[in-house]
Formats: sequence, structure tokens, C-alpha cells
Amino acid sequence: MPPSGTETAHINGDIILFVGVGGVKLRASRYGDPQSPPALLLHGGGQTRHAWADTAVALAEAGYCAFTIDARGHGDSDWSPDGDYRADLLAADLAEVMRSLDADPVIIGASMGGLTAMLTLGEDPALTCRALVLVDVAPRLERAGVRRIIEFMRRHQDGFASLEQVRDAIAAYNPHRPPPEDLSGLRKNLRQRADGRYYWHWDPAFLDHARMPVDDEGMFDISRLNAAAQHLDLPTLLIRGYQSDVLSDAGARELLSIIPHARYAVLDQAGHMVAGDRNTVFTETVLDFLNHPDMTGNANSGLTGARR
Repeated sequence: MPPSGTETAHINGDIILFVGVGGVKLRASRYGDPQSPPALLLHGGGQTRHAWADTAVALAEAGYCAFTIDARGHGDSDWSPDGDYRADLLAADLAEVMRSLDADPVIIGASMGGLTAMLTLGEDPALTCRALVLVDVAPRLERAGVRRIIEFMRRHQDGFASLEQVRDAIAAYNPHRPPPEDLSGLRKNLRQRADGRYYWHWDPAFLDHARMPVDDEGMFDISRLNAAAQHLDLPTLLIRGYQSDVLSDAGARELLSIIPHARYAVLDQAGHMVAGDRNTVFTETVLDFLNHPDMTGNANSGLTGARR
């Protein structure tokens, strides 16, 4: 998934490490008081933890200890030594992170991060979570939109000569969002090699698993996700970008039929990268959900069906 390009460069959390399956080190940034209720923010495929910086700061100000985590093979986390990025490993990493916490977390997951959370929580009843926010993701996604993301990721494996080229590539993918004037924030999504060129900050072997969806199958198995979703009995919010070409309203409502207690919010002027497209409204929507006096997930209250 292309980076949001909207990170605030001066916002940084405390750097900490989690340990995933096989000893893989997962780099994270922590925002807020470590004694506050934890919130885990999981990015999409090809992104890094820095996509969540502004939301993490807002969560910390609201009384949470927010952890933005680089998935294995992404950002500053270790690469899988054997190039294995199956959904099972991503879910197992999240389970290890959750077990290391002193309290049940809130989980906010976008795209790959949301599917990872859905699979992890739905298949392991021993793992408990206070609430789940799924960002523009459901078991059934639009193949054309997923294909466009993967084609973007594959198109630039030879890197970029300048940050301006990175900016232009992102703008071509998401022409509805004005490109940033300050390009320094893009560096957090890139590695600069000895040849001077910039490369996306993820393991190219990840693309062997983020394959093109064929016959409704991609990196995550749909039938397995649907089965996992049936076991999600915790407060759940699904947020969709109105302009998203990855999650349709039909795909969203298919998930809502499986999780009937979930709330549903649609954000105008936002595509698949909802938090990057409309960060302020996105964060307000998440906090409205988390602050609702009825955290039972009652479908008749709060944000269900809301469009903002």
C-alpha cells in the first residue's frame, strides 16, 4: 500500500521493541503513559508505523498508551530470515505482542493490519481485546483495487532517484490528495542505499505473499476470515473510505452481516488510505467510538451507518 505522506516529522514516540515469532524483532513507537490502557495500531501492507503518528498522539492525549508497530519485513522491524510473510506469521506476531502487554488493548488495524487482527482475535479465544477498529477492510475486497495496490508496489522495485520522484509516484496513485510540500516525512517510508537511490522500507520478498487476487483469493483466505469474524464478540467499528476502490459498501455490509453488533462509519473524501486522507475526522471517529458510554457494540447506537 502506498504511504500516506502525511506524517508530521517532529512527532516521535519512544522507541521500543516487541518480539514476534522466531525471535523476529518488531520495532514500535510508544506514545503516552505506559500505565494507560494500551492501543495497538497496525498499518497496511507496504506501509510503516509512521502512518499512524498523528492518530497515536491524539490517542495518547485521550488517555491511551498508543503503540504504532512495524510489521515484520516493514519499516525498522526485522525481515523474515526465510522471506516468509504468510498471514499465519503476521497473526502469530500479533498474538505475541498482545501476550506481552499488561492489559487488554484496543486494536486499530488498516488493510493488512485489520485482517491480521481479525484472524488473530477470531481464531484464538484466549486472546482478549477491549475493542477493534477495522479500517477499510473486510474479508471480501474488490480485486481491482487490491490489484492496483500490488501493481504500485511492484512498479518501483528499482527505487527512486529523488524524493520528488517518490512524491510524484504517490500522487499518481492517489491524485485526489494534494502532494506534501515538505518531503522530509517521506523519508520514514524509505531506505537510502549506498547507490543513493531510495527504496520502499519493506522486504521485497513480501510481494511473494501479497499476490494478485485470483478467484477471490489473495494473501488472506476469505473463508477463513469469514469464520474468524463469526467469533468476534467484542465492540467493533468498521470505517470505510467513501472513495475506496478496495472495500465496497457491499463488501462492508457483508462483514456487518457476520458481525451484526458492529458499528459502521463511512468517511467522505477518503479512499483506501482513510487515516492519511482525512486524519482529523478519522481520529475523531475512532475516539467517538472508544468514548461511547455503551461499549457493548450495540448496532442501534453511536456511529452505525454514519457518514462523515
